[in-house]
Amino acid sequence: MKTKPFHLAVAVLSLLACSGAFAQNGAQTAAQKSFDQMKSLAGAWQGKDSEGQNLKVTFRSTAGGSALMSEIEGHEDMISMVHLDGPDRLMLTHYCSMGNQPRMLATASSDAKVVDFSFLDATNLATPSGGHMQSVVFTVLDANHHTELWTFNAGPGKQMKEFFDLHRAEVAQK
Repeated sequence: MKTKPFHLAVAVLSLLACSGAFAQNGAQTAAQKSFDQMKSLAGAWQGKDSEGQNLKVTFRSTAGGSALMSEIEGHEDMISMVHLDGPDRLMLTHYCSMGNQPRMLATASSDAKVVDFSFLDATNLATPSGGHMQSVVFTVLDANHHTELWTFNAGPGKQMKEFFDLHRAEVAQK
């Protein structure tokens, strides 16, 4: 009879360990908070680019919620995939119209409203100075408004920036 409390304690600790609650104390990392912020963008967006041209961007959760796909329509229909790489790294892979795939690593602001991705490496990039996306900064202003600042590396010392000002399509149409 004296072993029942012991067995109960072992069972409870096993459940906690399996759920991760015991190990992580329920706390999210900065990368996990940033990923949640990015996933809040799911849906259709419309707005203008730096030149005032109409733009559509769609975000969609995929792979059982483990990845977020962003599709830019009107700028050569490019796709980016955002996902966690372990609990502490948020990654973005940009499938560019240049035919290369820059991978970027995120840093987050303290409130996770700004997610700043910077170049890590790339596939199909002939030389490090070849044209590729260098960075993108997502700023979530509120649930229905966000901006994206894309920086393209056009060669040694040459950068081109493209700014998107986007509103949820459902809200913008009302």
